[in-house]
Amino acid sequence: MQRTIVSALVVILISSSIVFGQSQPSFKINYEKFTLPNGLDVIFHIDRSDPVVAVSLTAHVGSAREKAGRTGFAHMFEHLLFLESENLGKGGLDKLTARIGGSGANGSTNRDRTNYLQTVPNDALEKMLWAEADKLGWFINTVTEPVLQKEKQVVKNEKRQGVDNNPYGHTSYVIDKTLYPADHPYNWQVIGSLEDLQNAQLEDVKEFFRRWYVPNNVTLTVAGDFDPVQAKRWVEKYFGEIKRGEEISPLAKRPGVVKETVKLYHEDNFARLPELTYAWPTVEQYHPDEAALEVLATYLSRGKRAPFYQVIVEEKKLAPNVNMVNFGSELAGQARLSIRAFADKDLDDVANAITEAFAKFEKEGISQKDLDRIKAGQETQFYNSLSSVLGKGVQLTQCNIFAGDPGCIEQDIKNILAVTPADVTRVYEKYIKGKNYVATSFVPKGKLDLALEGSRKAEVVEEKIVQGAEAAVDPNVKADYQKTPSSFDRGVEPRYGASPEVKIPAVWESKLSNGMRVYGIENTEVPLVQFDIVIDGGLLLENINKVGVSNLLARMMTQGTAKRTPQELEEAIQQLGASINVSADTEDLRIRVNTLAKNYDETLELVEEILLEPRWDAKEFDLVKQSTVAQIRQLDANPNAIAQRELQRSDLRQGQYPLAEHPGHDRFGKRDHDRRPEGLLRQEPFAVGRPAARGRGYRSRQKSRVLSRV
Repeated sequence: MQRTIVSALVVILISSSIVFGQSQPSFKINYEKFTLPNGLDVIFHIDRSDPVVAVSLTAHVGSAREKAGRTGFAHMFEHLLFLESENLGKGGLDKLTARIGGSGANGSTNRDRTNYLQTVPNDALEKMLWAEADKLGWFINTVTEPVLQKEKQVVKNEKRQGVDNNPYGHTSYVIDKTLYPADHPYNWQVIGSLEDLQNAQLEDVKEFFRRWYVPNNVTLTVAGDFDPVQAKRWVEKYFGEIKRGEEISPLAKRPGVVKETVKLYHEDNFARLPELTYAWPTVEQYHPDEAALEVLATYLSRGKRAPFYQVIVEEKKLAPNVNMVNFGSELAGQARLSIRAFADKDLDDVANAITEAFAKFEKEGISQKDLDRIKAGQETQFYNSLSSVLGKGVQLTQCNIFAGDPGCIEQDIKNILAVTPADVTRVYEKYIKGKNYVATSFVPKGKLDLALEGSRKAEVVEEKIVQGAEAAVDPNVKADYQKTPSSFDRGVEPRYGASPEVKIPAVWESKLSNGMRVYGIENTEVPLVQFDIVIDGGLLLENINKVGVSNLLARMMTQGTAKRTPQELEEAIQQLGASINVSADTEDLRIRVNTLAKNYDETLELVEEILLEPRWDAKEFDLVKQSTVAQIRQLDANPNAIAQRELQRSDLRQGQYPLAEHPGHDRFGKRDHDRRPEGLLRQEPFAVGRPAARGRGYRSRQKSRVLSRV
């Protein structure tokens, strides 16, 4: 049996040969920055690894620059700017990017900036610069009343789908309304309110664009394989005649204020489980305490050594997991602790457990060993974010806008590695211990008794659903507008440049004595190793009466080994700055590994141990089952998940195959996890709108001696 399974294994090995020193790695992204006379900041980064270029146009405007009563405009422009411009025509960037072989135009909006991203073959760089300039200088006339009305409907539906009709969707709204005063730029949400969106007038929208989408408030970044001399001439040609806007003054840093602890509750129409969230005001991004706060949040909540995990998950069994993050924005930051409890758990019990976990941390603190494993993980995440030309371009832009220096990336890794145990204790005492906070209890409809005692009702605006209330719009309406003059004919799309010289990376391959096929690619851009082990199988091979067993198997594979307890295995992985994830899918079981190059051999040995010496810990199996059941309950309230499930059932002839079935917990036997993998069910997160752009880089070859023993 083992021989049959092993023969189905396929290993894809992607790694890096760069090895940095253990304590202070040196990492530098070379760049050139210049500013046009109209104020446009331009950043070039040369990367010859692939014949592609990533182009990003980022406006220093998000919801924080909006006016009260006119919220949601920044996000609306993220939509509008993809639709049409005077010289690109209808379909705009989406149509152009698809035609020239780009990876897909993308964009995102947060409180402080809006960005537009795409990666294209390098022979299309001039086309993209022409197109980006058209958005900035030859766009706003295309926004007519019919166009605005149509896009308002799109954005309102996005809010309904992602916030109003989504479990716990109003949590951030309730917290921010309490954490920030009414006149604070972070008091409202990025997506805005339905009322403000409905009341938006054409002239209001155009005024917003003309104020903020000006060259002196925008950064253009080009990263990849291109000629910087030629690219500079193109930038000057296409962007140079766009007029400079009014001077824009920076907003003052302004932390949130909680004069006394506030407890609020909301009966959520879509929630199936009670959720307790705490929020404390902390610091803005690039503040000296930011790195230590991130370490604190990680240590308190993530992993089996985390005080919150030990008390809330293992000891009291109140929830399947705990999440705590510290996130800084341009003006302020907040630490947020969120616990989605098991069904019918009283959130007062959860609150008492939080107090107990904090007391545990105050008594024990954080050891140097724990700090080192967290730093190793942060170091890996840092390099992962820079593993593509798009990722590097985004980071250069971020640093330019918010730190005033594109090269601040170099300082980021130094800040991470400089954190000490004393720093972690200090920021806990300064920002968390004994400080006022906002607490929200989101409970299922009709289960108010689960909310924190002493909570008052949160003010949440819920739209009354009226069928056919929205006015009909014509999505094919043609905008009628007057063209903006230019010094040359911008209606002529630039030609392609020289054909890209595709440097296909050398793929080495071998076949081990046990039949495993091994493939690898070498690259030296970032000091990381990534490899996948893929085993044929998956959900479609499951027993129809035991649907979900392979999902349980996948989750159990990292819950300890014969030599290590679950906690010891997790610590060993994290100490290396590695991630080892096992997942089951429709047709395969996959082990995905990411680690620092200097720790590759040790990480591979852990993978061997996981595969050949599983633990099958009964206590962990019960926790995994309980967590899976909680996940099923949540998905039953998610419109996207319900629609996806029904579509699968329809496609697979009304549930004749496992893919269309629920991973029902009543079918799980106590010993089912001891069987060999036959399939898998993995619940995927759902996203609305344009997904966040994520880069993926190629990495290099290392030996695979350990795998030959599998």
